[in-house]
Amino acid sequence: MNPHALDRLDDLGRRIVVALQRDGRASWRAIADVVGASVTTVARRGQQLLADGVVKVAVVPALSAGGPYASFWVRINCRPGMAMAVAATLSAHQDVRFCSTVSGEYDLMAEIIVRGGATNQLSVVEGLRSIDGVERWRSDLIMHVYKVSFQWGRQLYGELLGSEPEEDDGRSVDPVDCGPDHFDAADLEILSVLREDGRETFQRIADRLGINESSVRRRFDRLRAGHCVEVHTLVSSAALGMNSETLMTIKVSPSRIQAVGEELAHHPSVRFLASLVADNSLLCEVITPSVQELHTFLNDFLARLDGVEGWSASMELLYLKRAFVETPWWSSETKVPGLLAELGV
Repeated sequence: MNPHALDRLDDLGRRIVVALQRDGRASWRAIADVVGASVTTVARRGQQLLADGVVKVAVVPALSAGGPYASFWVRINCRPGMAMAVAATLSAHQDVRFCSTVSGEYDLMAEIIVRGGATNQLSVVEGLRSIDGVERWRSDLIMHVYKVSFQWGRQLYGELLGSEPEEDDGRSVDPVDCGPDHFDAADLEILSVLREDGRETFQRIADRLGINESSVRRRFDRLRAGHCVEVHTLVSSAALGMNSETLMTIKVSPSRIQAVGEELAHHPSVRFLASLVADNSLLCEVITPSVQELHTFLNDFLARLDGVEGWSASMELLYLKRAFVETPWWSSETKVPGLLAELGV
């Protein structure tokens, strides 16, 4: 990785990344039209951002592709000096969807997907709880997801692209009925390639797998049209000038949980929002350009919502995994001593 890969991007780099957040498989020509630069310039810069690990595009199956599941939010305390080692082990596990080191009361937070439903929690969680270095473990069932957003358009589009964002930032997230029977062996082989490189061309996938390019394209288009796959663009928030990522547990009066959830889901700074089974609470991930703007969100918006009784918060220090994909600035060759030294490990 380029040693400056995690530095804040310049204007063109940010424009390209924001366009990729809208559609990670958009052609360089389509992205060039959006950002207002030549195709040659955009393609060269975009490919460099991908090669440097500043941004990663990955295609993953929808959660329901593995059959029935339950989602658990986990908060972990580790023995002194063991947080990064535990985080690395967690991130390597196939059932961990999200993992981040955090400040505050806990050392790590993670989302674990339990296939088969909540009754199978013990078989999955016990193995993870026994990771060397784990000292304390708290898990809560995620009951309902109000919002998942990998786009920061309502914060950045006006400045960067001069256009209105797509109206998807505040919608509720309903489960997709796209079970294992929607995929055959060839579909899974295609997705295995696209998980590693979500922008791989259909022709190169076809050559690699020994099937027709038209078949690869048709299969992918069918899965995407049926919402059986998700295209994610992962990028360090700091690279886009977003310097404050916060995970919050918000306590809400029972009769107001739904209403507060709906109001929060429409706020542009809220990236993830879900209700937890414990303590009449909402789990909320907030991203803002600065701590001052986080202060404004808390005091001028959240504190004024009818039904909010209080909250606890932790700053995200380094997220290692999101949407089942390890981030480029953490995985494989990027686990360098310099990065660990910056984190005080």
